[in-house]
Amino acid sequence: MTTLFSRLFLRLFTATTFLLLLKPKALLAVGITIDLGTTTAEQTSTSLQLLLLLTVLSLAPAILVLMTSFTRIVIVLSFTRNALGTQQLPPNQVIIGLALLLTFFVMAPTWNEINTQAIQPYISEEITQGEAISQAEGSLRQFMFQQTREKDLELFVNLAQMDRPQTYADIPTYVLVPAFVISELKTAFQMGFAIFIPFMVIDMIVASVLMSMGMMMLPPMMISLPFKVLLFVLVDGWHLVVESLISSFY
Repeated sequence: MTTLFSRLFLRLFTATTFLLLLKPKALLAVGITIDLGTTTAEQTSTSLQLLLLLTVLSLAPAILVLMTSFTRIVIVLSFTRNALGTQQLPPNQVIIGLALLLTFFVMAPTWNEINTQAIQPYISEEITQGEAISQAEGSLRQFMFQQTREKDLELFVNLAQMDRPQTYADIPTYVLVPAFVISELKTAFQMGFAIFIPFMVIDMIVASVLMSMGMMMLPPMMISLPFKVLLFVLVDGWHLVVESLISSFY
């Protein structure tokens, strides 16, 4: 099942890249025919592969979210917005867009490696489909192993009731991916906690001042918001958050 999923993902990525590289005239020259006559076993196999490829299109967003740096980035950016207390500023569209751009930046070396070692040789018919799948999967696995804690890997190895692996190559992808995801969640929440601390201190100071002045009916969050925004701007907060995020992957 894992091998099939990996093959479908690579075929989807390969087909998309190939279509983007085609010239417009070549795209217009593509014809679609429907033949209801007799089919060979090879044609039937190709049709089934195409059907599975179209099915996996719906899973492409989940693949991009769970197997890349997107999860950590979008959670940390959301923590930053919540810590500031600015409600919907920046809006979700900006948070998601910035997270995608940062994901492309972080994953660029891995995707370039996949393109060089798997996609282009496969398009040029220098390697077989199986070799291309192995090369692409190896690059993604290497990235995920670098960001995954051994404790999380051990958890899913035990849950899968596997023998203790001797090397990373012995760990299947279906064990690696969930371990990678919960490692990303833990790292993101740790960074979010660190971001919350200075803003929480400001809230406590403002609340104490208001209580000492007898202004208990005035919401402390409303008074502390301008000070939190001012502090965030003075220290160039977005620069620090993005720098910390990118550095955390290296």
